[in-house]
Amino acid sequence: MNRTRRLAALTFLVVPALGLGPAAAAYASTTTAPGAASRATCHVERESNGKYHLWGVGFTGGQKVTYSGSASGTVSTDKSGRFDIGGLSGSKWVVKTGKTTLTCAKVKH
Repeated sequence: MNRTRRLAALTFLVVPALGLGPAAAAYASTTTAPGAASRATCHVERESNGKYHLWGVGFTGGQKVTYSGSASGTVSTDKSGRFDIGGLSGSKWVVKTGKTTLTCAKVKH
């Protein structure tokens, strides 16, 4: 009988949590601390002309991003938090924004 009561009590605790879980989890995953780039990523791939293409996603919209590799510079992200730079001469790149430093992953097709 004790086992049945424990299971019944557990059911009342779990069912409401399951009902709120996905909504709460989806909301929490879209929030980041101001200036944080925790979900930001960057990639580099070779273009058909032999040059390299560097892009990043998941940054804050309008944020300044500094890139370095065979060249260096600063670019602003668009409203959706993306940046895109083509015609580069190297395949190893590092992107910095605030206190976050990312080593860009090389994409092979």
